[in-house]
Amino acid sequence: MALKIGDKAPAFSVKDQDGNDVKLADFKGKKLVLYFYPKDMTPGCTAEACNLRDNYNVLLKQGYEVLGVSTDTEKAHQKFIAKEKLPFRLLADTDKKLHEAYNTWVEKSMYGRKYMGTARVTFIINEAGVIEDIIEKVNTKNHTDQILKKETVSTPAEKTAPKKSPAKKSIAAKKAPAKKTAPKKK
Repeated sequence: MALKIGDKAPAFSVKDQDGNDVKLADFKGKKLVLYFYPKDMTPGCTAEACNLRDNYNVLLKQGYEVLGVSTDTEKAHQKFIAKEKLPFRLLADTDKKLHEAYNTWVEKSMYGRKYMGTARVTFIINEAGVIEDIIEKVNTKNHTDQILKKETVSTPAEKTAPKKSPAKKSIAAKKAPAKKTAPKKK
C-alpha cells in the first residue's frame, strides 16, 4: 500500500555509514528529510547529495535533519561521504526493509529490461512523525528548493553559461529564389 501525505511514517531502525543504529524515534520533535536514492557515486545521486550538502545549513535553520537511504553498504557510504564531503548521515538499507516499508523498492525498466531498484523519492516527516510531503519527481540539482517549496532557481553553472541564440536559418532559406512569372500572353 502506497504511503500518502498525512500517514504516520513507518518506524525504522537501520545502520548508518558508521554502523550506528538510526531510528525514526530518534527524530521525534524534529522535522526529517528522508531521501531515497539509487546508488552512491552515480551522477544523479551525486548531484542530489551535493545540492543537499550545499544547502545543509539552510535546512538546519529551517529545523530539518537529513538522512539519505540506499541499498549500498556502510563502506560504500563512507567513501561517498568522504569524496563529496557530505555533512549528513547515509543509511545502509542492505536488506531493503526500509525501502519496503516506504514502498521505494520498485520494478524499473531500462532498454526494455525489467529489474528491481530504488525509486528516487523524498519523504518530509514532521515533528509528530507524520508524512508532511512526498516528493516523487525529484529535481536532483535543485532538491532543496523542492523541500522548502521554493521556486527553483538556476544553479551557479546555469547562471554563468552563455545563452544559446535561437537557431539561425540558413542563408539559402532566407534568400529563397523569387518566383518566376510566366510571360503574359497577348
